[in-house]
Amino acid sequence: MEQSRVLVDILIFLGAAIVIVPIFHRFRISPILGYMAAGILIGPSALALVGDSKNAHLLAEFGVVFLLFMIGLELSVERLRAIGGRIFLLGLLQVVVTSIVIGFVALWLGLSPAASAIVGGGLALSSTAFVMKYLAETGERATRFGLVVFAILLVQDLAVVPFLILVPLLADQEASFFEAFGMAALRGAVALAFVILLGRFLLKPLYRMIASARSSELFVSTTLLVVLGTGWIMSLAGLSMTLGAFLAGLLLSGTQYRHQIEADIRPFRGILLGLFFMIIGMSMDLALILEQWLVVLSLLVSLMAGKTLITAVLSRMLGNPTSRSIRVGLALSQGGEFGFVMFGAALALNLLDAQIASTLLATIALSMIATPAMFFLGRVISARLNTGSSDTQTHSIHDNIPEHGEEHVLIAGFGRVGQTVAKVLSDAGIPYIALDLDHTRLINCRNKGMNVFYGDADQITVLQAAGAGRARGAVITLDQEKTASRVVAALRDNYPDLPIYVRARDRQHSNRLEQAGATEMVFEAAEASLQLGSIVLASLDVSSDDIVSIINNYREDDYALLEDVVGASPTTKPAPVTD
Repeated sequence: MEQSRVLVDILIFLGAAIVIVPIFHRFRISPILGYMAAGILIGPSALALVGDSKNAHLLAEFGVVFLLFMIGLELSVERLRAIGGRIFLLGLLQVVVTSIVIGFVALWLGLSPAASAIVGGGLALSSTAFVMKYLAETGERATRFGLVVFAILLVQDLAVVPFLILVPLLADQEASFFEAFGMAALRGAVALAFVILLGRFLLKPLYRMIASARSSELFVSTTLLVVLGTGWIMSLAGLSMTLGAFLAGLLLSGTQYRHQIEADIRPFRGILLGLFFMIIGMSMDLALILEQWLVVLSLLVSLMAGKTLITAVLSRMLGNPTSRSIRVGLALSQGGEFGFVMFGAALALNLLDAQIASTLLATIALSMIATPAMFFLGRVISARLNTGSSDTQTHSIHDNIPEHGEEHVLIAGFGRVGQTVAKVLSDAGIPYIALDLDHTRLINCRNKGMNVFYGDADQITVLQAAGAGRARGAVITLDQEKTASRVVAALRDNYPDLPIYVRARDRQHSNRLEQAGATEMVFEAAEASLQLGSIVLASLDVSSDDIVSIINNYREDDYALLEDVVGASPTTKPAPVTD
């Protein structure tokens, strides 16, 4: 009977998500709010279709574990270096000052020191998911404004680690706040050292061996083992599983396997994280919120106004223009998803009263809903101050990190053709990201300083992780004809305006690539033959004009004259050969 109830609960969760989330997506509202709305609908505050399911709570916790792993995976050392000292200081001050101010306000309102510390830390963090989504939608990820916002979010993501360590330590009634904070720092340092050693001597060699096997199922299994295994080891040490997952992601972020790992783990993270937000929605007491609507509204206005003021002042003090500082403050004025995590953990440890936790959760949710309005208000204020022109200049957010930069070229397949294209692009100063599955080739090319990663280009999630949505173009040099056609079709379906250049084998392959959406195809065999033929003619004292005429004659009509010889022709013509 119990198994039947669990199955029914899972079906209800999935059904609610399938019905509600697409509606929010249709109106361009974040799926996070859709999951929360679905949770509210099936929870005790509305239809009461699902009770307090321990199994669902357990799965939701795994969603947070995978989320922390993904954040660690994105926080490579190179990305942190690219932030810059002044902007990193701004992010650090924003977290520290905002946490202290909100914490003291909570203490003044009558909360315990432990609860005040948790409330201060939880509300100081902004929503990475919401803010990055709107930066991408408005095309401002690569502006100076976007750079500052992104850097602060990175620092906030790093701040999650000590906060996650601090929460369970605050539950120890025998230890003072400062003792708990000191112990949190000590445990964090020990955990970091342990996982670094583990990653250096175990993780990278393990992935090297698994990648050599070229088994996608084995690769996914290894990633799941790493995420859950590292989290389990941290839990044995008295720390949170989420911390272990974060550190594992941080270690793998600098490896050539990062894009493939990110693509493999994304479905698990998405499903389980959606369940987490549904659980948050179920825990919200609508009756209490309606009864205390004035309190919730007051908290909402105070939170967003206070965070805007603190962030804007700090930004201005560190040299940013007033218009940009105000925009940054407004963009980061909402609460974040980790507030849900911290308040949920504090509630489970009896560090927060249920009524207070529900009120805070409602405040964060409403602040997320207000995020688009804050972005709009920031643009209006910036325009009126007439100093926002500097923010419209494009500036790469990761100048030293081509794998995350804007305006790069994506290369799928890194054999001799792919490597040649990469060298040509490098000589022209154009960044690129290359994907390949040959581990030996991967190691050799990376040792030469080439920007190639382990990844299956036949998976659209891998292409997305490698920045296909921001690329200036894609070059497909894969040997397998069917795979190349599938990659072209997937890119064209997801990115209609992306230029796609492909190496074709024969006329039939060229036709299939053209139907799949390729922009241009190059018939490698025909071009090599013509070039070789021109060299032979030149050695036989044939005039250059005659050589150009003969070669161009073969290039006309899509190499039709060569079809009987090589059985193929491309669908695009290269530029004529000149003297």
